Amino acid sequence: MKRTYRYRLYPTTQQATTLTQWLTTCRLLYNNGLAERKNAWETYKKSVTYGEQANQLKGAKKTNQFLQAVHSQVLQDTLRRLDKTFNNFFRRIKKGEKAGYPRFKGKYRYDSFTYPQSGFTLDYRKKKLRLSKIGAITIKLHRPIPSEGVIKTCTIKRDVDHWYACFSVELPNHESQRKLQKAIGVDVGLKSLLTLNNGETIANPRWLRTSEKKVAKEQRRKDRKVKGSNNRYKQNKKVAQVHRKIHYQRKDFHHKLSRKLVDNYDLIVYENLKITNMVKNHHVAKSISDAGWGQLMCFTEYKAEEAGTLVEYVSAYNTTQLCSQCGKLVPKTLATRIHSCPYCGLVLARDHNSAITVLHRSTRYIESLSSSGQELPVEPG
Repeated sequence: MKRTYRYRLYPTTQQATTLTQWLTTCRLLYNNGLAERKNAWETYKKSVTYGEQANQLKGAKKTNQFLQAVHSQVLQDTLRRLDKTFNNFFRRIKKGEKAGYPRFKGKYRYDSFTYPQSGFTLDYRKKKLRLSKIGAITIKLHRPIPSEGVIKTCTIKRDVDHWYACFSVELPNHESQRKLQKAIGVDVGLKSLLTLNNGETIANPRWLRTSEKKVAKEQRRKDRKVKGSNNRYKQNKKVAQVHRKIHYQRKDFHHKLSRKLVDNYDLIVYENLKITNMVKNHHVAKSISDAGWGQLMCFTEYKAEEAGTLVEYVSAYNTTQLCSQCGKLVPKTLATRIHSCPYCGLVLARDHNSAITVLHRSTRYIESLSSSGQELPVEPG
């Protein structure tokens, strides 16, 4: 298993200046590498590889003092990141997917650099992260990295005015799969964030909606500042800080909720939603993004992997339209919030009925019922 452990950094003023300069240097190297590839293809129909660009670094560092100040592996990783971007672009083209050509990074569009192998040391006793060519930075180790874990990379990330160290850690697979005793079907929604097949609902906090007035207020203040001025730059940071708080609130809530699900159930069944397509509907796009269904599912999945819990995704087709008791199709509009089946007389909340249907579509749940001799759910028809 690979996990990322993120810790807050508290650099001095001088160290923060150095980190910012490194980001600028890496961004310019990325843009120059992109320009070289673009020009080579447009002029000579020639593709430039990562190896060719990496070999040019040694000569470029002799005449560029900013490149000299940055750790060599950090520069190589920047070019590797560019190469990965092009590989992903061509992969999407081959698959017939919509692919955007790699773009140049603006001043505030490049916020991380990586030590891919060496150049960093974590001092637990002094609570310092020692970075080559930068020095020892104070780090808040709010949780330990498992002793059996192997740190593979260290990424330094800027989030507005905060700095973080993200360690990619390789961990052994030591948790065995739990015996399936408690299963739960989950229906995600907007009115209630989650509805479980046992009838329990989790309210949707609507983090963005509750902070919209504050976001709008700070945005109006920004719009009144002169473009390019220092005051506009400061106000832009305030707008970003409001959005960062919303992001942290959502992330914290999803971490706690996913932990609760993983600790209490042996099988968690979600709908396999095409969220990317759903947000194309401008009527609900903001609400779906605010709910963060994809993030919640992702958190549940990786926590379940560590705990030996199973997470299964089933087809979302007609889960709200089918009766969970008799399997008959009962058409509803989005405004209809109660499921009332004219065939078997079942009356349930729409989302509760959907959650039961989601669970009944789980192959592992059906297998567990079959092996224990219990009655199987009715097939839809």
